[in-house]
Amino acid sequence: MTSSSATVHPIRTRPHPFDKDYKYLSIEIPESSPHVTIVRLNRPKKINAICAAMWREIGHAFGRLGCGEPGDDSRCLLLTGSGRGFCAGIDVQDLSFVTGGDEECEDPARKGLALIPKVRQMQACFTALETCPIPVVAAMHGVCVGAGIDLACCADIRICAAKTIFSVREVQMGLAADVGTLQRLPKIVGNSSWVSEVCLTGRNFKAAEALRMGFVSSASLDSQTSLVESAVKLCHTMASHSPVAVVGTKKALLFARDHTVTDSLEQIISYNAMALQSDDLPKSVQAALEKQEATFQSLLRHSRL
Repeated sequence: MTSSSATVHPIRTRPHPFDKDYKYLSIEIPESSPHVTIVRLNRPKKINAICAAMWREIGHAFGRLGCGEPGDDSRCLLLTGSGRGFCAGIDVQDLSFVTGGDEECEDPARKGLALIPKVRQMQACFTALETCPIPVVAAMHGVCVGAGIDLACCADIRICAAKTIFSVREVQMGLAADVGTLQRLPKIVGNSSWVSEVCLTGRNFKAAEALRMGFVSSASLDSQTSLVESAVKLCHTMASHSPVAVVGTKKALLFARDHTVTDSLEQIISYNAMALQSDDLPKSVQAALEKQEATFQSLLRHSRL
């Protein structure tokens, strides 16, 4: 565990084998929950403002965790922040975000076309949380603004400490949010008027409002320590279930979000035609009858070209 987080979180952890691969992320495994992995944004002096290098690290880490790479047996991921807050948004001092292509070119069309791949890459780095095969829980404290909201919207579950402050800040910075908030937040909360209000004004909203509107599912914890402890327990519960069932449930929920009921019913038929033949089903039933926690085989490493 890094020194920056050791003074904040008393949960005993060990470094994940991937931890050494990242500069701006801390990746740890709770000793009490070996199938849970904590991914901590780790720029505490900047309140975890995301620079370009950190942005790439987020996409890279969530693109490999939960995919069965050697040394990784993650079945649920917890995303949180080190220090005083979850994420202060994009690091506005990193000018590489707004540059693209040959800066000497004066043609706005050519400069715009050169910038498109960068924005698409930025979107993909955050979407990696959504396409990660296993559940991702975002546990937020302090502040969560701008890009922090974009990132949280990609998680499957969002919880926060009671004093967390949120803001879709981009309009105040002179731009429209372009990496996911405007596309995902309306579907998360189901209230277009409220979404338009917070996105068009850039105003702050507190944890109680985030809970009331459905952006988070829990906002009753008083401290960062208790927040992370509760989040690890939540992740442990999901990680204790059949990984075949958990992966299938996440796939079905994401598919249903963007498709009709009819199409979604067909999708789950296709998945369960395979999944219901797993040994995990009778193991789960037996464990439930005996009121015990079942042990499941890990999923295989993802096949790649």
